[in-house]
Amino acid sequence: MSETTNSTDMAADLAGRVTGPVHAPGTDAYDEARTGMQLLDRHRPDAVVEAADAEDVRAAVAWAAERGLPVSAQLTGHGLGAGMESGVLVATRRMDGVRVDPDRRTAWVEAGATWRTVAEAAAPHGLAPLSGSAPGVGAVSYTLGGGVGLLARRYGFAADHVRRVDMVTADGRPRQVTEESEPDLFWAVRGGGAGAFGLVTGVEIGLFPVPRIYGGSLYLDMAAEPGALEAWRRWTGSVPEELTSGVSVMVYPDMDGLPEELRGRQVAQVSVAWSGPPEEGPKVVEPLRSAAPVLLDTMREMPYTESGAVFDEHHDQAGFRGRSVLVDRLDDGALAELIRMTGSAPFFCVVSLRHLGGALAREPEVANAVGHRGAAYALTVMTFADPDDTGAMRDLREEAAALFGEDAVGRSFTLGFGPMEESEVREVFDPHDYARLTRVRAEYDPTGVLHSNRPIPPKR
Repeated sequence: MSETTNSTDMAADLAGRVTGPVHAPGTDAYDEARTGMQLLDRHRPDAVVEAADAEDVRAAVAWAAERGLPVSAQLTGHGLGAGMESGVLVATRRMDGVRVDPDRRTAWVEAGATWRTVAEAAAPHGLAPLSGSAPGVGAVSYTLGGGVGLLARRYGFAADHVRRVDMVTADGRPRQVTEESEPDLFWAVRGGGAGAFGLVTGVEIGLFPVPRIYGGSLYLDMAAEPGALEAWRRWTGSVPEELTSGVSVMVYPDMDGLPEELRGRQVAQVSVAWSGPPEEGPKVVEPLRSAAPVLLDTMREMPYTESGAVFDEHHDQAGFRGRSVLVDRLDDGALAELIRMTGSAPFFCVVSLRHLGGALAREPEVANAVGHRGAAYALTVMTFADPDDTGAMRDLREEAAALFGEDAVGRSFTLGFGPMEESEVREVFDPHDYARLTRVRAEYDPTGVLHSNRPIPPKR
């Protein structure tokens, strides 16, 4: 029997267990369902289940477990780190429901919902979620991986405000996971990500009274003022917790479709989200306007539902890799060398810096697995493959991270892209927490049925 025939038989058998469609290799529907935004490391499962509801997820996991096959989940595929080569992929994009409880300031978010859907559901009640810079990203996976969003310095990690997680563990058993019902699992999935512990069907998250923000980006000319990053770094030392900001540095291609002011230039895009009184936003941001010549200014007051305009990130499908490092300070000499190194690279790359601190540094009311809360900044160097990730790209990412080695405290799930070795995953967590995560994995998935983007092996 050929591999394709076997996969077709498997898909047919699975289709009898679930209500959502099931796809086998060799069809357009299969290719569409298994492909997310990240085009490297694509999943190549034996079957893709487009789950219609939580029961479909349970049935798919149980079916795979009975046969000793790996199983994994995917929504948007932004954070895909390691593609699976067999087994069952459960695509949750059809499970996109959101229910808001305005009195409790919470939202129930199904596994397939994006931040755009959550924000739009919360807005009529004057509330906002702790969403990230990209509204098209899946809300659940983002949250459980930690989640450093636009309101992060004011309210903390998105994972800090999870009230309940509904999930299916490797044995096919559905569970409602809370601090009271299963404290170890509840601790692990909030910050450790769900992929190593089960397939999530929904979460209850907190919402916050932020109907409007002041924000956007200042695009600064790095050629005219190479010290623009140092000016941003100094500015972040005194800003209130209501302000979250980041900088992206890149050489813009000289091509049609891009703003004329940016084409062919090395530009620092300083992006700001101010959640204090909107009328105070311009005064808080004003010092940045003198940091370097401003090529383009998109700062404005906006409803939170338009917050994707702050970073204005593009979300076309692409193959990309990112190396993250968390640091307790930014050395100006290292910043200057980073900009020189990446600005002269023979391929397209982006340097991204995020200001942390504030509420991110404080422990939540209910402890979770988020690591390295004391980090002051996050650095990510991203390269874009055409068509493959090359040795030169990998070397650049590692050399860039090494510039900050003396000040590095670890890595981040949220701000890194691409496969990670177990040794690299260890760097995301404090050693004691990593050991605890492996014990939780051993309890809930001792035989490794779950295929996770981030390898946390069960403790033997």
